[in-house]
Amino acid sequence: MSAQVRRWLLVLAALLGMALTARLGWWQLERATQKLAMQQAVEERSRLPAMRNGELAAADAAMEANLNRVAELQGRWLSEHTVFLENRPMAGRVGFVVVTPLLLEGREEAVLVQRGWTPRHWADRSQVPKLQDPAAVVQLRGRLSATPSRVLGLGEAGSGSIRQNLDRAAFAQETGLRLLAPTVLQLEPARLADSPVDDGLLRDWPAPDLGLQKHYGYAFQWFALCALILILYVWFQIIRPRFRRSGQ
Repeated sequence: MSAQVRRWLLVLAALLGMALTARLGWWQLERATQKLAMQQAVEERSRLPAMRNGELAAADAAMEANLNRVAELQGRWLSEHTVFLENRPMAGRVGFVVVTPLLLEGREEAVLVQRGWTPRHWADRSQVPKLQDPAAVVQLRGRLSATPSRVLGLGEAGSGSIRQNLDRAAFAQETGLRLLAPTVLQLEPARLADSPVDDGLLRDWPAPDLGLQKHYGYAFQWFALCALILILYVWFQIIRPRFRRSGQ
């Protein structure tokens, strides 16, 4: 292969590499713009009036459009169906996320409530805390969320009070409950009449994150790689040969 052909192949390879990395960088910026619009929609939903029992049931089919909206609900805890989702750390500690169905007052539907977090017993991993749930109607305030986050588990626990993951449809079939599509992230202690019910659970939920900064980071990496290809080409194909010729 002649030197001239090799030179043109290097030019072509550099141009293709720069075009590809630059396009990937712009694609990440486009994704960031989309996520920014979604983030703004989430913030707008959070400022809407709180949904009540009837509104929550009526909007069940279009619940994706109401995710992250605040809900103020009344109902009774179905404590016999409480599930403890394991391998859910909070504040650097190992523990459970407690999930209990709430039977909506005046309705036949129930909604899964992610009530909060509790630590795991350090010696007996099968032990779970006993929650003193009132039998009366409680009021709670929460944020509409999708199904509880899933974790990768070996030999997934599909029954019992301690589980690794919880599938809403399967759980509805298992319990016979009419479960609405969203779950509710409880934001503060439930109230019984005018008094809060101290259940001892932590609710340090992370703010909704759509991964906006991740796309900016990827875009920076692709643009940096594009610049590196250009710098290497200029150095090895233009500047360095000139140094060699001038030193002869």
